[in-house]
Amino acid sequence: MSGDDASTDPVPIGGTAPQRRRVRVWFGDHVVADYQAEAELADRYAAAMSRRFAGLRVTSEPILPSESSPGRKLPGERLWEVAPK
Repeated sequence: MSGDDASTDPVPIGGTAPQRRRVRVWFGDHVVADYQAEAELADRYAAAMSRRFAGLRVTSEPILPSESSPGRKLPGERLWEVAPK
């Protein structure tokens, strides 16, 4: 990642819900992408966005359970989830 605001909080272990993170891509003061996912997937997404948009700031922040909302799902790794026939 770009290292701007990314943190490396550990993922909770044992019985608790997996930690969720919010990843944002910023163009100046404007958010151009905002996604929420479990920590590991969010970190992969943040790393990919940092490579793709090297000049933009990418942040990854933990989401507290009290403020958690479903949010937008991360896009699938494939363009289509089902192969065309």
